Amino acid sequence: MGNIRKFKCKTCAYEADVYEGKGFMGQTIEMVSCAECHSLQPLVVGGVIGDAAPSFRTLVGRICLNCGSDKIKQWNGHTCPQCSGEMEDTGAREFWT
Repeated sequence: MGNIRKFKCKTCAYEADVYEGKGFMGQTIEMVSCAECHSLQPLVVGGVIGDAAPSFRTLVGRICLNCGSDKIKQWNGHTCPQCSGEMEDTGAREFWT
C-alpha cells in the first residue's frame, strides 16, 4: 500500500498528486516531468504489470500520459514543471493500492 502526497508550487500554485510506495501487485508509480506540456505525470513501473509487459519495467521508451511526448524525465521531487519554482508538500495524504 502507498500514499498519495499533495504538492503545490510556491510560485505559480501548480498542484500535483505524487505517489509513493508499492501497489498491491508490486508496482510502483514513478513521477515524470514533461518538457512539452509542463506537467507531472504518474507512470506505473514494475510489479505484475512489468512481468506481463516488459516495456513497463522501466521509464525507458515511455511517453507523457497528458500529451504523448517522449520528452519526459523522472521528477526530482521539488522543481515545478510549469515555472521551475519550488514545489512543497502540503501535508495532505491519501492511500492508494
